[in-house]
Amino acid sequence: MPFAVVLGEPQFNLPKDLYIPPDALEVFLDAFEGPLDLLLYLIRRQNLDVLDIPIFDITRQYMEYIDLMQDMRLELAAEYLVMAAMLAEIKSRMLLPRAPVEDDEEHDPRAELIRRLQEYERFKQAAEDISELPQLGRDVFPTQVEVPHKHIEQAPPDVDLQEVLLALREVMHRADMFTSHQIAAEPLSMRERMSRVLETVSSDKFSLFTDLFDIAEGRQGVVVTFMAVLELIKQQLIELVQAEAFAPIHVRGRGG
Repeated sequence: MPFAVVLGEPQFNLPKDLYIPPDALEVFLDAFEGPLDLLLYLIRRQNLDVLDIPIFDITRQYMEYIDLMQDMRLELAAEYLVMAAMLAEIKSRMLLPRAPVEDDEEHDPRAELIRRLQEYERFKQAAEDISELPQLGRDVFPTQVEVPHKHIEQAPPDVDLQEVLLALREVMHRADMFTSHQIAAEPLSMRERMSRVLETVSSDKFSLFTDLFDIAEGRQGVVVTFMAVLELIKQQLIELVQAEAFAPIHVRGRGG
């Protein structure tokens, strides 16, 4: 990576006895927010997999960047040097022989660095997504518009009485078109149904329970008849008898 471009030509070494005018020297130095940002830049530039970092190449490129900053007499932050030491440690641990284990990922010296890089990449991407949203004062600017107050006096229109009567006749005609004849169902009386059941049953002989219901009355009539039968049983005016399980149910009136 060249540290400067002089008259369109990349320069890789610092000149020692050559005078370069200030206008002819252009230094390109990427500004990184921290060592993780620098490592992520090196990995993305080469399209490497974060989960399988070639630690030797990354360490070499990282140290070249550190040396470049030192050659330019730029003050290095302590965290860059700490990261350089961490890369050197990981590189040394990977060179040492390791005993074979079942789970190789837990004993990978790069595991902690990979975890920190993935976490930093997520937060960096979230910050970039937030920065792309429209921001007030940068992309969106509030505006204020004052509407002049205008008082308009509008005189009410003159309406003839004949026009009012014509409008009323039209409304009445429209109302006649929506009139309808409503038919309300006659409610069934449970008292009347209790009396009918007492007239049907006898205290001398049994009658079938199903004979008390008139299917033609529909569901509502069946429900009212059933409620009347339950009320008569509660008042001990009739009794239900069944000879055995699943046998027909008979009903008769109680004597007295």
